[in-house]
Amino acid sequence: MTRVLVVDDEPQIVRALQINLKARGYEVHLAGTGTSALKVAAQHPPELVILDLGLPDFDGVDVIRGLRGWTEAPILVLSGRTDQTDKVEALDAGADDYLTKPFGIDELLARMRAVLRRSNPAQDQPVVTVGGATVDLAAKRVTLETGEDIRLTPTEWHLLEVLVRHPGKLMSQRQLLTEVWGPGYETASGNLRFYMGQLRRKLEPDPARPQHLLTEPGMGYRFEP
Repeated sequence: MTRVLVVDDEPQIVRALQINLKARGYEVHLAGTGTSALKVAAQHPPELVILDLGLPDFDGVDVIRGLRGWTEAPILVLSGRTDQTDKVEALDAGADDYLTKPFGIDELLARMRAVLRRSNPAQDQPVVTVGGATVDLAAKRVTLETGEDIRLTPTEWHLLEVLVRHPGKLMSQRQLLTEVWGPGYETASGNLRFYMGQLRRKLEPDPARPQHLLTEPGMGYRFEP
């Protein structure tokens, strides 16, 4: 039974989540403040956290940072804040996904299943398919179904590797820029747009309508297998 910590101070939402999650076999623990969230998490280490950012005692982003000090459990933010700055800040602090209120329970459950799959992979996958191309992470090679190699620059390869190693995960622009280009490039979003465009032209069947290398406007990018 998967243990879920729900952190929210809205009674109606908490009750709805508790009923729906318990009905689907989840073990549910509740917290209405940031302080109680960190306390409950320490007493009953969660396998998944559903977190609202607008808590009565302190900001949910601080809860994310507190949890990330000792746990890698996936954190799904469920918040009424729609500003892109809030979303990016939560992702940079360590959240795995972000869903805006009001939300549909079916979408929430699907997001939960996705982040749980990513946090518990059956095994490392050295070979990943992107459209009609095969990415061999061990050999650092990309080939088409015909066997023809696709040539990538070192930067293109590094960006692709970071994305495919986190399938389905929303990666913020800051995370990708720091990972691929290093400290000091956190605001170089033009670099990111250029190289994402290059990868789409080489890997997506229709670069104008990508199916795998997706943009989340104002937040970052996501690789969907």
